[in-house]
Amino acid sequence: MGRVLQPILAGVVLAIVGFASSFAVVLAGLRAVGADQAQAASGLLVLCLAMGALGIGLGLRYRMPMSVAWSTPGAALLVSVGADGADHSADHGADYRAALGAFAVTGLLFVLAGLSDRFSRLLHAIPAPLAGAMLAGVLLPLCLAPVQAVVRFPGPAIPIVVAWAVLFRFARRWAVPGALLVTVAVILLTQPRAEHGAGLWPVMTVETPTFSVGALVGIAIPLFIVTMASQNVAGMSMLATYGYHPSLRPILTTTGLATMAVAPFGGHAVNLAAITTALAAGPDAHPDRDRRWIASVTGGVVYIVLGLSIGLTVSLIASSPPLLIETVAGLALLATLGSAIQAAVADEGQRDAAVVTFVVTASGIAPFGIGAAFWGLAAGLAFRALSGRLRGGAKAAAPAPSSPDAAGSGEGPDASENGRPAGRTVTVADR
Repeated sequence: MGRVLQPILAGVVLAIVGFASSFAVVLAGLRAVGADQAQAASGLLVLCLAMGALGIGLGLRYRMPMSVAWSTPGAALLVSVGADGADHSADHGADYRAALGAFAVTGLLFVLAGLSDRFSRLLHAIPAPLAGAMLAGVLLPLCLAPVQAVVRFPGPAIPIVVAWAVLFRFARRWAVPGALLVTVAVILLTQPRAEHGAGLWPVMTVETPTFSVGALVGIAIPLFIVTMASQNVAGMSMLATYGYHPSLRPILTTTGLATMAVAPFGGHAVNLAAITTALAAGPDAHPDRDRRWIASVTGGVVYIVLGLSIGLTVSLIASSPPLLIETVAGLALLATLGSAIQAAVADEGQRDAAVVTFVVTASGIAPFGIGAAFWGLAAGLAFRALSGRLRGGAKAAAPAPSSPDAAGSGEGPDASENGRPAGRTVTVADR
């Protein structure tokens, strides 16, 4: 019975964590580009419905844990765009309709990218140690949340961590669901209710998108780049870390079409998830890799439920410090972080490049609005190429090693570690 419920519970956790950790950013981004409160709530609703439908559809079609999310980096981009252009126009309605047109164009760009095989070839060429390091760098700040919460909010946070630790010791598969239940209880018992204008029933608003050069250049293209670099690339790399290699084409085309469909209702972008994909694809979702797709499908169902109860959901979750919700996510991802670190350092020949990837990703930098996951991967690949070039030049200049220590140093192309050929990348699926 527990094995049957395990991926279902993992799906519930991933949806609640995915929603709670960033819905405020989405609302702020939509308000920044001219949406009123009802329009912003409509955007949140249609995004939840699209995420749910795509998560269910892709999971059932490909039997892989492909979690779909809204573009959180894209929403943060909208906040900055709105701040930069706040005084540029007095007609916020016109600004908002132009933003909707930019959202639709972003979806079109996803579709066009999906028609090219180049993205798939590039993503599948990413070495597994670097993918694992990028995953570890993405997860590290979230996994620090339980420690930070215990210090900042000891009253509500300590019971959550204690419940997780006790259940982890005696009933490990129930540790995260138990911590989530305690979190809900703590919120209901200790946190004041936040007042939001959204009612308890979902309401969609629709506007006719307009198109302007300023919005296309200032919103559509940056939103496409940020979402591709920070979400789709990271999500595909995380799937590869766990041994899943779906085609990128159906993901981009379906999320692109969905983005175009939800744009008139206020949805800015949907894409392959990053962190919630790790929740669905990791071993805590189910020991059997072939059963983990159930987690992403369940998450899709929960996203739809959250969307249909948007007013009540926002009111409940917004009444608690975000760090409490992140505490549950951090506890849930500890095992995944450990697996990612193990995959990153397993291949000694690529360990230095993996460490570079991890450090840059964990730094949280976002130059040009592009998230740290992209820059971490770029830095790791650049360091890997540089160190390989330097090593190749050193080999050309030096004679072949004559001592057993030099011959077995693991520096050459025929070196192996633990019986694995050096040319083969080691993934979590190998374990």
